[in-house]
Amino acid sequence: MRKLFAFFRRFRIFLFFAMLQFTALYFYFTSLNFPRSQYYTTASQVGGSLWSFQNHITRYINLNETNSGLLRQNKALRERLPESFIRLEDRLAKINDTLYEQQYEYIPATVVNSTFDKQNNYITLNVGWNQGLKRGMGVFSDEGIVGIVQSTSEHYSLVKSVLAKNVNADVMIEKSGAIGLLKWETKNDKTANVSGVSNDIAIKKGSKVLTRGGGGIFPRGLPVGRVLKVSPIEGKSTWNVEIKLAVNFRAIQKVYVIKNLLLKEQQDLEEKIPVEKPQDE
Repeated sequence: MRKLFAFFRRFRIFLFFAMLQFTALYFYFTSLNFPRSQYYTTASQVGGSLWSFQNHITRYINLNETNSGLLRQNKALRERLPESFIRLEDRLAKINDTLYEQQYEYIPATVVNSTFDKQNNYITLNVGWNQGLKRGMGVFSDEGIVGIVQSTSEHYSLVKSVLAKNVNADVMIEKSGAIGLLKWETKNDKTANVSGVSNDIAIKKGSKVLTRGGGGIFPRGLPVGRVLKVSPIEGKSTWNVEIKLAVNFRAIQKVYVIKNLLLKEQQDLEEKIPVEKPQDE
């Protein structure tokens, strides 16, 4: 108690000044119009900030619906890109749009489950054969290629991601023109390999790796990744090309499933390629 009295005695002048200041401000704000209006203006600004915050929260809650709408818009835009068409004639179309024919359609989907740390990784999508999905269709996101549809049910599908064995997508390395197969041999969800690249081709670090479009699963030119390093393989005439994958498989959410409208025609034709018989030794 003595310490409390000592405190008041020591700071009595400051406390008395603070009390007078508070009293003066109280009468100032309550008796004059301008300060009072300023107070209400400040209060309105604070209230507006709170409403703005509430609006941001509401928009976040509705983010999934907004993203679905954007996905549908992107689908429509992608189907109008030149990469989704094949050229019919080597001349200009005058009136009708007969120069190109659509080859690819895209089915938007949401990832409902996925893995990235297994020996073979899979992704579950919220679309199935009810939406036209079939085994063997390619899947990609806005970042790059994701995988190939493995199996489907009425409303869901299972995608074997590129983080798995035997997902041999045809790829090409930009500028050099080198071609190869995408293989996941690094066991790292951020990297992969391109096999079959001849070591007489100069490959630069940082070069873009894109889909070649040869198998009819992916359109030509979709992002795959970038070259991280190139090293020789002992006893072989090919490079060991390691790439950084374009897709972040730890955060993938929205994808597109690729429907090649001309795939059957291509497959039927390629089935007619003669099978070479082994030469007699």
